[in-house]
Amino acid sequence: MENVHISDSNTATFVCPNCENTSTVDVSRYAKVEKRVTVQVKCRCGHEFKVVLEKRKKYRKQTNLPGNYTNLDADNDKGVMTIVDISSTGLKLKLNVSRDFNIGDTLKVEFNLDDKRHTEIKKNVVVQNISGNYVGVAFAPSEPDDPALGFYLLN
Repeated sequence: MENVHISDSNTATFVCPNCENTSTVDVSRYAKVEKRVTVQVKCRCGHEFKVVLEKRKKYRKQTNLPGNYTNLDADNDKGVMTIVDISSTGLKLKLNVSRDFNIGDTLKVEFNLDDKRHTEIKKNVVVQNISGNYVGVAFAPSEPDDPALGFYLLN
């Protein structure tokens, strides 16, 4: 099931997986709903599909990018991770084994995008939340905007 981002103007653009037709719809009635919202969409070609309306402020791109991390706040503890999503403000990591990170720990992450150039990304990030082997991180305030990541998120 695909996630569709709700825009600042409370619209969502649906892309039919069958014919790739797009339609932009007013979804303001769902924008304030606190729980996860799944909607059934019927394309003009007749194909029906379900999507999850994503209410986050920033678009998150689903990924499956292997990489490595170093915990700069824990004696440079190192490990393997997978980036499961990317936004302009941070990442969601899946660790291969549980680690005792603390909220606020600074990690150095290294991975390659799956773009044509396999762009190498090296960033310092700050741990924001932890749920089992999943860790939500924000790019450290000292990290400059990365044009390669911005371009990657557009595609």
